[in-house]
Amino acid sequence: MACLVDTNILLRSLQPQHPLHREAVDAVTSLLQTGEQVAIVPQVIVEFWNVCTRPAANNGLGLTPIQTETEVKRIEALLELLPETSAIYDEWRRIVVLHSVSGVEVHDARIVAAMKVHGITRILTFNEQDFKRYQDITRLTPAVAAALGGKRGE
Repeated sequence: MACLVDTNILLRSLQPQHPLHREAVDAVTSLLQTGEQVAIVPQVIVEFWNVCTRPAANNGLGLTPIQTETEVKRIEALLELLPETSAIYDEWRRIVVLHSVSGVEVHDARIVAAMKVHGITRILTFNEQDFKRYQDITRLTPAVAAALGGKRGE
């Protein structure tokens, strides 16, 4: 079964001093150890780049584009990057109208659209509430993902 990794997981994995760092790293590691598909979509990388290169004073990580590119290459080597397709836009349009999505929530709707197009029904995220309206998406917290990985490894 495939799982998509949300931007917040990647960001916490990059921040060793963050209290959720170990949880994020352990969850991704557990999923990878199961042998299942662990993926990202371009939207996640766009959001990741935004936060990484935004100044720390503006709730970013303050990395340079060169430092961010190094991290993106590391992520792309670890996780499967699923392609953009025109079907994602069509699905996104359907979703935002169906669920009356507005404001910054349109970004999560685009992630869900990409998941649907690629046949992925689970997302690893710290922000379960962001995906609650999408009843056909299973939201995995890092703790649950780590437990799943442990059970499959027994």
